[in-house]
Amino acid sequence: MQTTTRWLSPPRFCPKQVWKSWATSYRFQLIKPILNVSFRPAIQPIPSSILLSKAFVTRLDFRPSSTSHLRSGTVAFAADTTSKAEKYDLIVVGYGAAGAAAAITAAEKGASVLILDRGYGGGASALSGGIFYAGGGTPYQKAAGYEDTPENMFNYLQQEVKGAVDDETLRTFCDSSVENLAWLEQRGARFQGSLCPYKTSYPTDKHYLYFSGNEKAHPYNLHSKPAPRGHRTFGPSLDCGAILWQALQKSAKALGVQFQPLSRVDKLIVENGRVAGVSFKTIPESNPAFRRHRRLATPALKLTNFLASVGNILNSRAERIWRQAAVAQTVHAKSIILAAGGFVFNHSMRQQYAPKYAQVSSLGTIGDDGTGIRLGQDTGGQVTHMDRITAWRFLSPPSALIEGVTVGLSGERIMNEDLYGATHSEVLIHKFDGRGYLIVDSTIWKKAINQLQEQCQDFQRLQFNYLRFWDSYRAHSLSALASKLGVSASGLEATVNAYNDGIRDGSGDPFRKAADLCSPISKGPFYGIDISIRPSPLYFVPGVTLGGLQVDGKSGLVMTDSGKTIPGLYAAGRNAVGVSSNSYVSGLSLADCIFSGRRAGQHAMS
Repeated sequence: MQTTTRWLSPPRFCPKQVWKSWATSYRFQLIKPILNVSFRPAIQPIPSSILLSKAFVTRLDFRPSSTSHLRSGTVAFAADTTSKAEKYDLIVVGYGAAGAAAAITAAEKGASVLILDRGYGGGASALSGGIFYAGGGTPYQKAAGYEDTPENMFNYLQQEVKGAVDDETLRTFCDSSVENLAWLEQRGARFQGSLCPYKTSYPTDKHYLYFSGNEKAHPYNLHSKPAPRGHRTFGPSLDCGAILWQALQKSAKALGVQFQPLSRVDKLIVENGRVAGVSFKTIPESNPAFRRHRRLATPALKLTNFLASVGNILNSRAERIWRQAAVAQTVHAKSIILAAGGFVFNHSMRQQYAPKYAQVSSLGTIGDDGTGIRLGQDTGGQVTHMDRITAWRFLSPPSALIEGVTVGLSGERIMNEDLYGATHSEVLIHKFDGRGYLIVDSTIWKKAINQLQEQCQDFQRLQFNYLRFWDSYRAHSLSALASKLGVSASGLEATVNAYNDGIRDGSGDPFRKAADLCSPISKGPFYGIDISIRPSPLYFVPGVTLGGLQVDGKSGLVMTDSGKTIPGLYAAGRNAVGVSSNSYVSGLSLADCIFSGRRAGQHAMS
C-alpha cells in the first residue's frame, strides 16, 4: 500500500498563524532529546537552527525501523581473545525485566550470577510505560472497590491466551499474581490504587490503576467479571518503566550480581549434552571506546523508536566503534537463561515470520533483534507463535472518540471500538488490509476536544492535535465524507444508520459496544480520522513480537521439536513463548517477564 505523509502541509482546519506556531512546537518536541544531550567528542551537536528547519524535518524517515543496516559493516573485530577463568552458577543473557527477575531470584538463593547485555541494561522494559498486569485481589484493586479472584482473572486471560501456554501454567500465573506484585514492591517498586474513571491507552499522573485490556468489552465480559488489572508503576509520565527497572537494578546490585554491559553473545557452549557456557564479544569498561559508544547509544535508545533517521545515524556510528574495539571472550556456568528480548528490530525475521505487519513501527531497543531466540534455535530449541505481533492503534484518549464507529474501505464496521487497541488492530490488519477510518460527528468531535486537557498526557495531546489538524477529513454529509475518504458511501451510510438505530430504539449497538460509549452519529459536519496501519510522524502504529522459544511450563527450560528439554538452557520474557504470546494487553508482557524470569531463576538453582 502506497501512502503519503501530509503532516508538513498546513492543517485543514487551522489558521495559518496557529499552524506555524504549533508546527514549530511539534518539531521541537520531536528533536528535544537531541538538543538536551551533548555528543562531544563522539560527534558534534546538530545546531538547533538546522533541526528546527523544514528542510531537515522533511528528510526524516518515519518508516518502520530495523537494524539490518548495522550488520553490513566490514570492520573486523579486535583480534584478542580472552577466557574468564571463573565459573558462575548462572549466566543471564539480557538485562531487561525478565533477566533482572531471573538474576535476583537466583542470587537470593546464594548463586553467583553474571548478566551479559548488548546494551547498558534496562532493555525495552525500561523504555515501557511501567504497566504491570496484576489481579486476583491485589491491595490496589481492593482499595478501588473491586473484588477480583485468581479464578476470575484466569477466566478472562484464557480468552486472550488461547492455548499459548497450557492451563496449568496460566493458573500458576494467576495464582501468583498478587505475590509477584508484592515481590516487586519488596524490591523498591511503588504502585497506587487511584482508578482511572474513563477508557484510556495510558492514564495521566492522577491515576495509577486502570482497565488496561478487554476486561469490560464484549465478548470478554461474558465470561469473567470486569476488574482493573493495569497497575502503573508510580512515577511521572512515561518515566515509569525506567523507575521500575531502576528498582530491579538496585536490588540485583545489592545482591552481588555481576553485570557486564556492551556484551553480545554469539554462541552457546555445549559440553556433554548440556549448555555450559557462552562465547561473546565485548568492550571492557576500561577501554575509552566504551565511553564513546555510550555517548552515542544512550540518546539513540528513544530516538530509534520515535525518530528513526536520527537514531539510526547514532546507532551506526556506535556500531563502528563497537566493531573496532570489541574483544572475544568465553565464560562458563551451570545454567544459562536467555532473556534478550524479541525480534521486532530484525527486518528479515519479521519478513520471514510476520510479513503482514511490515508497516508496523518497531518498539523497543535495537537489542530486540532475535539474537536470544536464534541462540536457542541453534542449540536445538523449538520456536512457536513467531507470526504473532501486537500492534496498537489506540482510539483513545480522548475517550469520546470511542463513541464513533470504525469502518473499512467498503464502509463495513471493523469491530466494537471499546476493544483494546491491539485487538482492534489485528482485525484491521487481517480482515481490512490495514485500511480504515474512525467516523464521528460534530458533537463527538467537540466532546473529544474538550476532554484533551483532563484525559491526556502531553504525548497523547500532541498525537490528537496531529490527527485534528493533519490526518482527518471533514464534510457536511456522510456521502461527501465517504467520497473524500475513498470509502463506499452506501456502505458507510448503512453502518452509521444501523449504529444510530440501535441507540435510538434501545436495542443497543449491533456490535455490542458498551452503552455508555455509544452516541448517535447524526449532527454534521462529520469527521473521518485515518486509522490505517502505515508509517506516520506521530500517529504511527508501534508493535512488539510475541513469539519465541517453546519452554516447559513448570521450569522454563527450552524444549526441542521432540518435546524434550535442553539441559542447562532456559528462556524467559520475549525470548520465550509465554502468557502474552497469543494476544497482548497493556502490562501483560511485563508481568510475564517477572513471572517467567523468576520461574527460570528458581528452577536453575533448585
